[in-house]
Amino acid sequence: MLTLTRKIGESIRIGDDIVVIVKEIKGKQVRLGIEAPRDVYVCREELFQKIEQANRSAIYASASAHQKPTSDPLEALGNLLLSKQSSLEPTTDQHATEDKKGGGDDY
Repeated sequence: MLTLTRKIGESIRIGDDIVVIVKEIKGKQVRLGIEAPRDVYVCREELFQKIEQANRSAIYASASAHQKPTSDPLEALGNLLLSKQSSLEPTTDQHATEDKKGGGDDY
């Protein structure tokens, strides 16, 4: 981990387009300003952890409704994606009906 010392008004640069500026220091609190492109996600660590936990819980809940529960997040996500994929795949009867109606794609 790189550790830097900065005073109020001083900044650090991350890459070409992210700047972190020390705006204010009050006791043990430091107020930072962050300039970053809109497509760069910036948030407090504790908020990020809550969002990540909520996402994991949603994946487990959805996956367990379709599959056996698992403690591995990647396996749970894989199970969820497979269950969603199978529910979206048309049956053979649907293809036959579309072809008869002329609704099939001609390439």
